Amino acid sequence: MNNPQASKLTIANWSPDDQPREKLRDKGADSLSNAELIAILVGSGYPGVSAVELMQQILNDCNNNLNTLGKMTIRELMAYKGVGEAKAITILAACELGKRRQMEKAEERPELNSATRIYNKMHPLMQDLDVEEFWVLYMNQAHRLIKKFKIAHGGISEVSVDVRIIIREAVLCNATILAVCHNHPSGNIMPSKADDALTQQIKRACEVMRLHFMDHVIITDGEYFSYHESGKL
Repeated sequence: MNNPQASKLTIANWSPDDQPREKLRDKGADSLSNAELIAILVGSGYPGVSAVELMQQILNDCNNNLNTLGKMTIRELMAYKGVGEAKAITILAACELGKRRQMEKAEERPELNSATRIYNKMHPLMQDLDVEEFWVLYMNQAHRLIKKFKIAHGGISEVSVDVRIIIREAVLCNATILAVCHNHPSGNIMPSKADDALTQQIKRACEVMRLHFMDHVIITDGEYFSYHESGKL
């Protein structure tokens, strides 16, 4: 006689569309149930019962309420077959992180709608460098910073920049506006011919991808040069 428990599929044998990690990667975290999200953390169930099924059992006993789950003790969680101390601690740690996130304010993204603001943002990172660095600032429609990305770290007088990487990162973070900046360790704020050529390459690439190339700012310790403010962009 077949054992019904043995016929149950483990997560590894599920369709890729149903596996929690792959589902989160491909469809986003909001596509997963609470049980699937916690199953990713605990990693496994026990023979015949997947991690998702185990978490469904526990959540069902909590009336599918994460607040109730977070109030359980380690001992109470360990009463479930397949839940050892490590898994119990992991579950409670996840619930605590969720509670703390609710209590915190969302991080305010700085507005970088001028060369001066870009300089004030980036100068502290670049003022003491003795080699050139090239950074890209990715922004949304409101000029709010999505992320800053160092694309190159080079020599005393130049860096090698791959424009394709600049565009790729813009697409990946859903930016609509970007600005670039680099430092001149020599203290000379005037752009070189290589700076001019690179600026035009970035401008053309942004035009193709329908991105707004806001500015290229050259930073020294105390001054800056803006392609936009000087009419070169």
